[in-house]
Amino acid sequence: MVRLIFPAALRAALFVLALTLLPSGFAAAHHVLGRPAYSLNEDSNTPPGTQYEVQIGEYVVTYMAYPAFPRPDSPGRINFYASRIDDGTPFDGEVTFKVRDDSLLSGIFGSGEQETLGTQQPDDNVFRQGFLFEEEGDYMISVEFEAAGEPYIVDFQLRIGEPTPYGILGVAVALVLAALLAVSLIQRRRAMAGKIRGVHQARNR
Repeated sequence: MVRLIFPAALRAALFVLALTLLPSGFAAAHHVLGRPAYSLNEDSNTPPGTQYEVQIGEYVVTYMAYPAFPRPDSPGRINFYASRIDDGTPFDGEVTFKVRDDSLLSGIFGSGEQETLGTQQPDDNVFRQGFLFEEEGDYMISVEFEAAGEPYIVDFQLRIGEPTPYGILGVAVALVLAALLAVSLIQRRRAMAGKIRGVHQARNR
């Protein structure tokens, strides 16, 4: 027999659930602005906060985001480099940078639509795209280019502002608490329905 969760436990579960979900609010994608390629001082010695190197198709690509800790209303820059795996020849076509919201709740409340940050030509084999976000949040940067008639799309995560205090573990805990709450409410309704039926049957005897 499943024991019901007492009201105090339910209140605690709801409190934890609220604390877990509220800090992970989403930021609408239209609050980001593409900037010219040199919006961040090229002479800056600030190390990148995000750096990836992945292989996709015939190319190996490198992605770096500056500064180390991008903040709302502060300019930043993405450096992107692509070269062929077989002979190391750098890609010299156009690269388009796009962005969309990547927060936990974006699929529920957000549109999920992408916005174009800009299309860049290579400068010394590096594609540079500036950006400025008005709101903090988790974003997904998509880098798109075409080589030999084949389209390439590479996605990279970008965090703007302070990291959320609750990560994947917090979300998992919130989901478990929500499930427990739902089970408790269902069990309570069934118990109340059973009591009502029992009262009616006793009166009809």
